[in-house]
Amino acid sequence: MSRYAVPAGIIVFCVWAYWLSTQFDRVPPILKRGMQPEDFPQLVIGLIIMLAVYLIFRDDSKAPEPLTRMVQMTIGLLIGFLLIAEIDLFLGLGLFAVSLTALWGERRAWALVLVGIVAPVAVFFLFDGIFEVRFPRGLLTNFWYE
Repeated sequence: MSRYAVPAGIIVFCVWAYWLSTQFDRVPPILKRGMQPEDFPQLVIGLIIMLAVYLIFRDDSKAPEPLTRMVQMTIGLLIGFLLIAEIDLFLGLGLFAVSLTALWGERRAWALVLVGIVAPVAVFFLFDGIFEVRFPRGLLTNFWYE
Protein backbone atom coordinates (compact mmCIF):
# COMPACT_ATOMS: atom_id res chain seq x y z
CA MET A 1 0.00 0.00 0.00
CA SER A 2 2.78 2.48 0.87
CA ARG A 3 4.20 1.81 -2.58
CA TYR A 4 1.26 3.76 -3.99
CA ALA A 5 0.69 6.17 -1.10
CA VAL A 6 3.97 8.05 -1.44
CA PRO A 7 3.70 8.76 -5.20
CA ALA A 8 0.01 9.62 -4.73
CA GLY A 9 0.94 12.05 -1.96
CA ILE A 10 3.57 13.62 -4.21
CA ILE A 11 1.03 14.00 -7.01
CA VAL A 12 -1.55 15.58 -4.67
CA PHE A 13 1.07 18.03 -3.41
CA CYS A 14 2.08 18.86 -6.99
CA VAL A 15 -1.53 19.50 -8.00
CA TRP A 16 -1.84 21.91 -5.06
CA ALA A 17 1.46 23.62 -5.99
CA TYR A 18 0.33 23.87 -9.61
CA TRP A 19 -2.88 25.57 -8.50
CA LEU A 20 -0.82 28.00 -6.38
CA SER A 21 1.34 28.83 -9.39
CA THR A 22 -1.78 29.87 -11.33
CA GLN A 23 -2.27 32.65 -8.77
CA PHE A 24 0.89 34.54 -9.88
CA ASP A 25 0.40 37.95 -11.44
CA ARG A 26 0.67 38.01 -15.22
CA VAL A 27 3.22 40.18 -16.95
CA PRO A 28 1.65 42.77 -19.27
CA PRO A 29 1.96 41.75 -22.96
CA ILE A 30 4.18 44.77 -23.69
CA LEU A 31 6.75 43.50 -21.16
CA LYS A 32 6.47 39.80 -21.98
CA ARG A 33 9.77 38.40 -23.18
CA GLY A 34 9.75 34.65 -22.99
CA MET A 35 8.18 32.79 -20.12
CA GLN A 36 5.50 34.06 -17.76
CA PRO A 37 6.26 33.83 -14.00
CA GLU A 38 4.22 30.65 -13.58
CA ASP A 39 5.66 28.77 -16.57
CA PHE A 40 8.88 27.47 -15.00
CA PRO A 41 7.32 26.22 -11.75
CA GLN A 42 4.59 24.51 -13.77
CA LEU A 43 7.17 22.78 -15.97
CA VAL A 44 9.04 21.51 -12.90
CA ILE A 45 5.78 20.37 -11.29
CA GLY A 46 4.85 18.51 -14.48
CA LEU A 47 8.21 16.74 -14.45
CA ILE A 48 7.76 15.74 -10.80
CA ILE A 49 4.29 14.36 -11.56
CA MET A 50 5.66 12.32 -14.47
CA LEU A 51 8.41 10.90 -12.23
CA ALA A 52 5.85 10.03 -9.54
CA VAL A 53 3.69 8.20 -12.10
CA TYR A 54 6.79 6.38 -13.34
CA LEU A 55 7.53 5.41 -9.74
CA ILE A 56 4.08 3.83 -9.38
CA PHE A 57 4.62 1.51 -12.34
CA ARG A 58 8.35 0.79 -12.18
CA ASP A 59 9.31 0.68 -8.50
CA ASP A 60 9.74 -2.89 -7.29
CA SER A 61 11.40 -2.09 -3.98
CA LYS A 62 10.14 -3.38 -0.67
CA ALA A 63 8.67 -1.22 2.07
CA PRO A 64 11.32 0.98 3.68
CA GLU A 65 12.53 0.51 7.23
CA PRO A 66 10.81 2.61 9.89
CA LEU A 67 12.30 6.06 10.39
CA THR A 68 15.09 6.19 12.93
CA ARG A 69 14.87 8.38 15.99
CA MET A 70 17.41 10.78 14.46
CA VAL A 71 15.23 11.26 11.37
CA GLN A 72 12.14 11.81 13.51
CA MET A 73 13.96 14.43 15.60
CA THR A 74 15.22 16.15 12.44
CA ILE A 75 11.65 16.31 11.10
CA GLY A 76 10.56 17.75 14.47
CA LEU A 77 13.24 20.44 14.19
CA LEU A 78 12.04 21.26 10.68
CA ILE A 79 8.47 21.68 11.95
CA GLY A 80 9.82 23.87 14.76
CA PHE A 81 11.65 25.99 12.19
CA LEU A 82 8.46 26.49 10.21
CA LEU A 83 6.65 27.64 13.35
CA ILE A 84 9.43 29.97 14.53
CA ALA A 85 9.88 31.35 11.00
CA GLU A 86 6.37 32.78 11.32
CA ILE A 87 7.76 35.02 14.07
CA ASP A 88 11.02 35.80 12.25
CA LEU A 89 12.66 33.97 9.36
CA PHE A 90 16.22 34.53 10.53
CA LEU A 91 15.50 33.72 14.15
CA GLY A 92 14.03 30.43 12.93
CA LEU A 93 16.94 29.83 10.56
CA GLY A 94 19.53 30.43 13.28
CA LEU A 95 17.77 28.26 15.86
CA PHE A 96 17.15 25.49 13.35
CA ALA A 97 20.75 25.52 12.12
CA VAL A 98 22.31 25.41 15.58
CA SER A 99 19.82 22.81 16.84
CA LEU A 100 20.32 20.56 13.83
CA THR A 101 24.09 20.88 14.05
CA ALA A 102 24.03 19.98 17.75
CA LEU A 103 21.58 17.11 17.14
CA TRP A 104 23.88 15.65 14.50
CA GLY A 105 26.79 15.62 16.93
CA GLU A 106 28.71 18.89 16.71
CA ARG A 107 29.96 19.91 20.15
CA ARG A 108 32.50 22.67 19.39
CA ALA A 109 31.08 25.99 20.56
CA TRP A 110 32.77 28.04 17.84
CA ALA A 111 31.22 25.82 15.14
CA LEU A 112 27.76 26.14 16.68
CA VAL A 113 28.12 29.94 16.79
CA LEU A 114 29.34 29.97 13.21
CA VAL A 115 26.38 27.93 11.99
CA GLY A 116 23.73 29.49 14.24
CA ILE A 117 24.66 33.18 14.11
CA VAL A 118 27.30 33.97 11.49
CA ALA A 119 25.72 32.00 8.61
CA PRO A 120 22.18 33.47 8.93
CA VAL A 121 23.57 37.00 9.34
CA ALA A 122 25.80 36.52 6.28
CA VAL A 123 22.85 35.20 4.25
CA PHE A 124 20.71 38.14 5.35
CA PHE A 125 23.28 40.78 4.40
CA LEU A 126 24.17 39.02 1.15
CA PHE A 127 20.59 38.96 -0.06
CA ASP A 128 19.50 42.29 1.45
CA GLY A 129 22.60 44.31 0.61
CA ILE A 130 23.89 42.81 -2.60
CA PHE A 131 20.89 41.16 -4.26
CA GLU A 132 18.44 43.72 -2.80
CA VAL A 133 15.92 41.08 -1.77
CA ARG A 134 13.63 42.24 1.03
CA PHE A 135 12.76 39.57 3.54
CA PRO A 136 9.44 39.32 5.37
CA ARG A 137 9.31 41.48 8.45
CA GLY A 138 9.72 39.76 11.76
CA LEU A 139 11.03 40.19 15.26
CA LEU A 140 14.68 40.71 14.22
CA THR A 141 14.27 42.01 10.68
CA ASN A 142 12.13 44.91 11.92
CA PHE A 143 15.23 46.34 13.61
CA TRP A 144 17.11 46.44 10.31
CA TYR A 145 14.30 47.67 8.05
CA GLU A 146 13.27 50.61 10.25
